Amino acid sequence: MEAPVLVRTRPQQDLARRGEDLACRYLEQQGLVVLSRNWTCRDGELDVVAVEGGRLVVCEVKTRTAPTWGRPDEAVDERKLSRLRRTALRWLGAHQVGWCPVRVDLISVLWPPGAEPEVQHLRGA
Repeated sequence: MEAPVLVRTRPQQDLARRGEDLACRYLEQQGLVVLSRNWTCRDGELDVVAVEGGRLVVCEVKTRTAPTWGRPDEAVDERKLSRLRRTALRWLGAHQVGWCPVRVDLISVLWPPGAEPEVQHLRGA
């Protein structure tokens, strides 16, 4: 059985973009330097690519308005993490960056309508 195809509606796309914008500001406040956003290749997409010290940090950003279907971070399983690691290696190759340590982080944004967003950062997911 094929997995259902999810089509993002405009409000969902706007929420995702706002969540990624917030995540980038958060990372910069934490001292990371954002190098790239929404980088894609045949293996997948990297929401945010940053550097902290000599380490490449790949961030998956999940944004939701309510925990109705679970917390945002619950949407990332081991299969997704494996794909993110492969895609990070592709990013390194495409940008002709030699070997460097890579860390995969998860940024969870819970942003209820009319309320302040809540950001959680899981380092080394």
